[in-house]
Amino acid sequence: MSTTSATSTLIEQLNWRYATKKMNGQKVSAETIDQILETIRLTATSYGLQPFTVLVIENPELKAKIQAAAYGQTQTVDCSHLLVFCGWNTVTAQHIDNYIQDIATQRNAPLEALEGFKGYIAGNVLPLDDNTKKIWIDKQIYIALGTALIAAAAAQVDATPMEGFVPAQVDEILGLAAQGLHSTVMLPLGYRDAAGDYLTGAKKVRRASDKFFKFL
Repeated sequence: MSTTSATSTLIEQLNWRYATKKMNGQKVSAETIDQILETIRLTATSYGLQPFTVLVIENPELKAKIQAAAYGQTQTVDCSHLLVFCGWNTVTAQHIDNYIQDIATQRNAPLEALEGFKGYIAGNVLPLDDNTKKIWIDKQIYIALGTALIAAAAAQVDATPMEGFVPAQVDEILGLAAQGLHSTVMLPLGYRDAAGDYLTGAKKVRRASDKFFKFL
């Protein structure tokens, strides 16, 4: 496939997708879920540090508890898989050491050759206060969320990016504090209920290109 045709196909897929309001409960195949998850794992993050964890929830009881913390939104229970993107509560020197060790192992590189990069990350991230770190970590999650949305659309899987929940309640349900994590955003994956979702088939509304882009 040429670059032009691949881009055209992607644009068609992005026109097809929307924030699905009602899902039909149909399961997404394990193979497709694995492909979407792999795109999240491969997504860009600052320094490549990946300061978050993604929980993949299929358990109906857990999804029902989360629905109560998500203002009753039905996608949380009618989806096939509920992804909960969880940021680290902080970034430590040990996190950076672990990452540098991964680079050394996977690239077969000597650790001493990575000392400069390690120092660069540590010098930029470790001095940040906890609130600034949290904001930076959550920004990385939103990059991954965007990747997941594109991957789901490419697989013709519906997805609903969801900030409408009470993070403290979701954190408690999933025991995140003990894991050094906090919930940031959720992404139900499944298939649209074409008859029950009022947005099915609605024209996508976006600002016109000449009002959206500025060429300098």
